[in-house]
Amino acid sequence: MGMSFRDHFSSHSSFYSEFRPGYPKDLFYYLKNLSPHGKTVWDCGTGTGQAAVPLGELFEKVIASDPSENQIVNAEPHQNVEYRVCKAENSTLGNHEVDLITVAQAFHWFDFNPFYKEVIRVGKKKGILAIWGYGLHSISSEIDGLVDKLYGEIVGPYWPSERKYVEEKYKTIPFPFEEIVPPHFSMKEEWNVDQLLGYLRTWSSVQKYIQKNESDPVLLVEEYIRNSWGPTQTKIVEWPLFFKIGRLPD
Repeated sequence: MGMSFRDHFSSHSSFYSEFRPGYPKDLFYYLKNLSPHGKTVWDCGTGTGQAAVPLGELFEKVIASDPSENQIVNAEPHQNVEYRVCKAENSTLGNHEVDLITVAQAFHWFDFNPFYKEVIRVGKKKGILAIWGYGLHSISSEIDGLVDKLYGEIVGPYWPSERKYVEEKYKTIPFPFEEIVPPHFSMKEEWNVDQLLGYLRTWSSVQKYIQKNESDPVLLVEEYIRNSWGPTQTKIVEWPLFFKIGRLPD
């Protein structure tokens, strides 16, 4: 049986969770402020729970879903998080069950209109839908240039077509709700060079390149990145986040 959803990460779920950067705590406090009396969250396209777990610290109940059973098996457990395998567009949630719906770095894989219908069905009136993502990180101009080369020239043809929505920072995605503009948030990690290289190898395009060519494309830039890194042990890696946040109708 073929997978009906777009599964780009299942084959390397444990690897994926090891190297993915963490979202800033301030973001979750901001979401809590948008839904001050909210108790229940649906974190949709949860992956291995990168957003679900911090949401579980602030809300009584988080239902975290992903169509990939493998991602859910590798998800981080939390007492307030209930993991489920289901699709975004056809969830197992009840009508008007949740106060807040979150989608972290997954929305570009969804079928937008069927998902919005599901949001209106499961979200409470005047509830919040918060979608966010991130593109390329920045470290230093020299290293950023090498990462750009990997991203565009080397593995460019291996990115799925949905990647264009990330490159456009979700600006071109139709959004039928009253929009809320958040303050600026970014993810920051202090990484050594091996952590950066591990992260680059989580890219779905890199995995596809390896499957097709039986060679690791990161090796084409690794030596240059190591040389540019210099003697410092760690560097600050930053990913600006972009958002679509809206309030559901009455």
